Amino acid sequence: MPDFIFGTLSSLERRVEITQKHTRGVYHGHQLDPLAPGPDDAPLVSVTVGLNQRIEAVVCDLMEPRAISLPLKLMATKWDTMNWHYYQTWQIRLPSQPAGTIVRYKISAVPADGSDQIPADNGAIFSYIVGNPDQPAWAEEAVIYQIFPDRFHPGNNRDWNETKALDEVYGGTIRGIIDHIDYIADMGFNCLWLNPFFPDDTYHGYHAVDYFSINPSLGTASDVHELVQTAHERGIRLLLDFVANHWGSEHPTFQAALADRTSEYYDWYRWHEWPDDYETFFTVKELPQINVDHKAARQHLLEATRFWLSEFDFDGFRLDYALGPSHDFWVDFRKIVQEVKPDAWIFGEATDTPETQLSYWGRLHGCLDFILLEALRQTFAMRTMSLTAFDAFLEKHEAYFPEGYSRPSFLDNHDMDRFLWLAKGDSRKLKLAALCQFTLIGQPTVYYGTEVGVSQIDDMMPPRGSHNMAQARLPMLWDSEQDEDLRHFYRWLVHFRREHPSLWRGDRQTLFLDDPAGIYVYSRSDARETILVSLNLSDQTHRVSVAGHDFDLSPWTGDVVVK
Repeated sequence: MPDFIFGTLSSLERRVEITQKHTRGVYHGHQLDPLAPGPDDAPLVSVTVGLNQRIEAVVCDLMEPRAISLPLKLMATKWDTMNWHYYQTWQIRLPSQPAGTIVRYKISAVPADGSDQIPADNGAIFSYIVGNPDQPAWAEEAVIYQIFPDRFHPGNNRDWNETKALDEVYGGTIRGIIDHIDYIADMGFNCLWLNPFFPDDTYHGYHAVDYFSINPSLGTASDVHELVQTAHERGIRLLLDFVANHWGSEHPTFQAALADRTSEYYDWYRWHEWPDDYETFFTVKELPQINVDHKAARQHLLEATRFWLSEFDFDGFRLDYALGPSHDFWVDFRKIVQEVKPDAWIFGEATDTPETQLSYWGRLHGCLDFILLEALRQTFAMRTMSLTAFDAFLEKHEAYFPEGYSRPSFLDNHDMDRFLWLAKGDSRKLKLAALCQFTLIGQPTVYYGTEVGVSQIDDMMPPRGSHNMAQARLPMLWDSEQDEDLRHFYRWLVHFRREHPSLWRGDRQTLFLDDPAGIYVYSRSDARETILVSLNLSDQTHRVSVAGHDFDLSPWTGDVVVK
């Protein structure tokens, strides 16, 4: 069964297209060094030019904090086999700025024949905010629990709705989360991520029609206030799933734009041919894309951002499809977040290359670690990646991202097959993958129900049909329906993670690797302690001696030793 990972680079053709783009035309792609400039930095801007005409100059037009035009210098000419042409690299250092300054600029190439200038990245505005890009201190030790509100619990001792299809409303509510906050706290989770609860005629909340209220089927504003207060009293922070790229076609502003081309909301959207052809989220007509570069539309989204931080005291945002809105939008977004709640945590969903994920550094605190996700699923659920390859991947992956960059890890979520389904119901494989996940640096994220054995009925992408996202969104299991052994393992794992800071601050070192035997042992250490992690992916029992410790490993099990 192939693993379906939703995103922009899910096909080889798309990956080739993106690779070619980087040395074709005039391309900047937010290439800054350093990526997140501080007040003492004069960042180096790099631009690649691959055009079939002579270029006389490349210029950087600063817009903020003051307007000035700066010429770039030609640094190198290189050959690109993918595009079968030469390309040039041009560079310039921008002046340093005080902390908190927003720097905005455009880049364009000047043809030698006097024809019109050619803008970089199709005329994009590039920007960054000067300052410390690091995630807030509390986020370092976060262990996240992700809840899909309609599928967690109905609350008030009610039963699930009677349903005939997976895409119907099952009846989960905010009250259901409040009623089970003790379960979440007892498991040890100290951060809660809620999928959208905005008004919407779907069960999932991603077709929202109002970013300033709560879906009545899920609860009230009072319920959300109570949830935040109740969670905070137990030391649990709350993150809200926020979608800046698109919303439902029933949104009043879109309906107004559909009805009248002269509407003030017309420019809130990107039209190919009004009223039927417009930019959407992955061609879904019910999800029009918001023109976040239009001043009023951007302001509306930023006001919603301020609203949930200031009026409801949320502690940050998980940002859906962060690849959609421009980087310039995210600069303004971060500015608002810093003003309202300086220690709020913001990270994006960016199913793209590590290079692209890293380009959000300084705008967001980081991105969900989709690259690690694929490696964990291939190694532990599907066994298509060898331990040797996984170890080599980890070494490079961990070295690539800067300290302070958020990389929340996960094994599954609402947009992909559950790990347990991928592992054909083998909870031993899930335990091994979770043990590895929880002993790596990124903040572990657990999708509701994964910890108690929630799986699915069919593949999300069966051979006979189209994607069925609802397969990964079955209702939470409670009481005797839960896999108690799995739940106890996860409870131990969450508490163990929180009790040992070396797991999120220490160094990792491979100590033993035997691919044919399926054995992998590594350490996580800081000045206070060393933790040895041993994993047995084989169907044989093995005895391993490492660093003075003996491990008796049954098939598909792991172990840890603290010294």
